[in-house]
Amino acid sequence: MNAAGFPLLSLLTWLPLAGGLFILSLRGDEQTIAANARWTALWTSLIVFVLSIVLWVRFDPADPGFQFVETAAWLPQWGITYKMGVDGISVLFVLLSTLLTPICILASWESVKVRVREFMLAFLVLETMMVGMFCALDFVVFYMFFEGVLIPMYLIIGVWGGARRVYAAIKFFLYTLAGSVLMLLALLAMWYAAGTSRRCCTPSFRPRCRPGCSWPFSPRSRSRYRCGRCTPGCRTRMWKHPPRGRSSWPACC
Repeated sequence: MNAAGFPLLSLLTWLPLAGGLFILSLRGDEQTIAANARWTALWTSLIVFVLSIVLWVRFDPADPGFQFVETAAWLPQWGITYKMGVDGISVLFVLLSTLLTPICILASWESVKVRVREFMLAFLVLETMMVGMFCALDFVVFYMFFEGVLIPMYLIIGVWGGARRVYAAIKFFLYTLAGSVLMLLALLAMWYAAGTSRRCCTPSFRPRCRPGCSWPFSPRSRSRYRCGRCTPGCRTRMWKHPPRGRSSWPACC
């Protein structure tokens, strides 16, 4: 949460999706549904834009860390956490995304005449995925938002695009999917490297490892080794010889 305890980033992320669910519940004839869907999408996107301005105004540019951080347990057995936050770069992308969404809705006000409800729903879902992608601090949560962008974008291009919309939609999907698969492989490789080996080096010429600490240690020379991060409770020596200017062994964790 932020300093006031208000989940501003979660509200920015999920409010467009709530507006999309409201659009799904609209009933009536086709013209009434289309008009109500347009106004619902516009007002929802404008409210989200106002909230993003509040986020930008309250953002402290002197703080180099992440701000408005929200954390909630999700899949602790896998080390996955719902964690949101913004820095000086992502806060501008959030502001840009929330600005462009009502502009796009207004630009399509008269040009989109077929399946208006579905079009507005797709745009609100797209806004949720974009804002969540720029706010996510957990790699898995970021990947889910990143992949979620593909679905509404594919539908917007393929259903309401130009003359070659199907060709463009398939090409967009395939190229983006290829990059997503490579990102997923990198994510799995990082998870495997960080989560499977938990060891620390003990002082000796050849590094030996003690269970309970993180991998890896890295050689700085032939006679000393430096440990990586350790799990709580593991304290061991980082170097074979104490560093210059110190008379004691530093703790690994």
